Amino acid sequence: MDLGVRWKLHGDGRTPAPGAVVRPDERLSWPRTAGLGAQHVVAMFGASFVAPVLMGLDPNLAIMMSGVSTVIFLLATRGRVPSYLGCSLSFVGVAAVIRAQGGTSATVTGAVLVVGAVLFLTGLAVRRFGARVVHAAMPPVVTGAVVMLIGFNLAPVTASTYWPQDQWTALLVMLFTGLAVVCLRGFWSRIAIFLGLLFGYGISFLFDRVLGKVHTVDAAGHAVEHWRLDLSGVGRADWIGLPAFHGPSFQWSAVLVALPVVIALIAENAGHIKAVGEMTGENLDERLGTAIAADGAGSVLSTALGGPPNTTYSENIGVMAATRVYSTAAYWAAAGFALLFGLCPKFGAVVAAIPGGVLGGITVILYGMIGLLGAQIWTRSGVDLRNPLNLVPAAAGIIIGVGNVTLKFTDTFSLSGIALGTIVVITGYHALRALAPAHLKEQEPLLDAGTSSYDRTGAEEGRS
Repeated sequence: MDLGVRWKLHGDGRTPAPGAVVRPDERLSWPRTAGLGAQHVVAMFGASFVAPVLMGLDPNLAIMMSGVSTVIFLLATRGRVPSYLGCSLSFVGVAAVIRAQGGTSATVTGAVLVVGAVLFLTGLAVRRFGARVVHAAMPPVVTGAVVMLIGFNLAPVTASTYWPQDQWTALLVMLFTGLAVVCLRGFWSRIAIFLGLLFGYGISFLFDRVLGKVHTVDAAGHAVEHWRLDLSGVGRADWIGLPAFHGPSFQWSAVLVALPVVIALIAENAGHIKAVGEMTGENLDERLGTAIAADGAGSVLSTALGGPPNTTYSENIGVMAATRVYSTAAYWAAAGFALLFGLCPKFGAVVAAIPGGVLGGITVILYGMIGLLGAQIWTRSGVDLRNPLNLVPAAAGIIIGVGNVTLKFTDTFSLSGIALGTIVVITGYHALRALAPAHLKEQEPLLDAGTSSYDRTGAEEGRS
């Protein structure tokens, strides 16, 4: 059986020839392939380590399971789809809502495990019936609205939790990260979040030495004084050891909060498949179902052990575009590095020590970018918001999601925020479409008919 673990040497094994690319079934020399793998790990560092910290999960386990999930993905797609699977940011808001309702880490991972299982089954359905089954249930107007409300629902987390811990550090980190995203070129712009974290560590250390401890108010409303950067846990951590595993627990209310993220994950996988297909010159649409199922399988395994869910990363698409190396051998190397990092508790302790003010500055941009991905889906798919059939359900669902509106059924069951907003968008759109006059029913492009402008920019850079 061809598992896509055999590669032909590209040229002399040094660099691609002018105008040529290293295809998924090719590789450079093994030292260069290992270097590219390390580059892919660095590219996903920022988001993939911030996400588990924001979700209250073990960053060591997150990085380890990202490597395992990447291996599952590469094997499932037979090495034809180069991709790295890192911790999905789409679940950060879900975790915040579940914890606000009294849920534990086990409750979070249990809810997300169900989402991974649904994603896996969705992938099998797409393999069986084709991508049109996705479009029929979730046209671009619905997908864009759900992604948008998931991202913007996170705004209160930044405003009330992270930013107040150290507002001036947060402001400087926000400005630096924004400049890095916009002004840096190529690979450096792809790791802007990671650079923002490094800057945040540095500025927090400097402020501690110059200004002393910072005064903030904790969750109980008490004034506290503490160092911005506390690395005491790093000194106590071992160099080698296993991460903290734990089993999931399942609560129906938490599952309902998490389920809407399935839509975002399908959109992410569809955009990734299309982007990679354009860069490699291959039509990979028939691999969409396999990719979605592999993503779901990796997430189920990760969350069953106490880790976060995973998804394909656009940061790594940027690395491929900049280097013109699409070899899946580099992703096998990246997965190996991730497994090694996961076995170093000291490394995880450094990640866990990210100051709250730094997270405040990072999440202002990061959460906003998640929300605006929904607008990118609308733009790329040509969604006409002048059409009330599109405008009404999207507008209602987004306001419900962002405002965390609650619909109470009984004393023990209610729907609110992300879950309620998603239900309103999906059911509202299809109900209105069934009742709308013919002139409002316009044919829209398939969900996977394009990529985000961020991914397309990277693809164009790779061709130039």
